Amino acid sequence: MQTVTDRQMSMQLEFIPIEDFYFALTLAVRTLEELDAPGLAEQVHKRLEQECGEPSTIAAASQNSFNYVFRVHGLEHSPAKQLIVSIADWQEKLRLSSDYGWTLDEERKPIRTEKFHQRSEFAKLLRLHLQDWLQVPLFR
Repeated sequence: MQTVTDRQMSMQLEFIPIEDFYFALTLAVRTLEELDAPGLAEQVHKRLEQECGEPSTIAAASQNSFNYVFRVHGLEHSPAKQLIVSIADWQEKLRLSSDYGWTLDEERKPIRTEKFHQRSEFAKLLRLHLQDWLQVPLFR
């Protein structure tokens, strides 16, 4: 069985620019966790801007100033066709969201998959990956 660290090594994030965001949109993306450390959201935003440029979506409200969306490669995510991660700010907190453990049924309604109970492990894996990639401490 792969450990979280083993899986982290195989995780790859493919940035989805604003021009392609609509085509990657999924109704199954749900909040994994919100990280509430002073200045963390701003620090992550600066690093994502350096690495990826402009955010994937235009801010929806004054409480939200960025949202970077990625396709995840290198992790098993069946039965979903793809795996999406969103990194955003919400009311000065860093919000990590994903459709991991969710998929859409025939009517395009979100339903839980057998991986739903592994969402907290996936959130930890995502944090580790982002911490290594962005060089920003996400575990405090």
